[in-house]
Amino acid sequence: MRRADVLCNFRSAGHLTEERPGTSYVFAYDPFYDGPPVSLTMPVRPEPYVFSELPPFFEGLLPEGMQLEGLLKQRKIDRDDKFSQLVAVGTDTVGAVTVAEII
Repeated sequence: MRRADVLCNFRSAGHLTEERPGTSYVFAYDPFYDGPPVSLTMPVRPEPYVFSELPPFFEGLLPEGMQLEGLLKQRKIDRDDKFSQLVAVGTDTVGAVTVAEII
């Protein structure tokens, strides 16, 4: 199981957990978070969001094309390992949301 801290406007909003690689993900807001949602498709709520693949919002933060190819080669990341791709680029995303792996 791998986890990442999800920040919105530099404030901890919640955690993304990969429970089973490629097939089970959970995003849960921090119970004390009172900021805007990280995505309009995931409004702030106490119940976690459960997904059978990387949530679409987070997948949208991933690079494509030549940038993806460079990332995969430089970091030696498997093309199907979207969680590793996300945490590799998570601190340099477009927008208010950043992602940092919890080790």
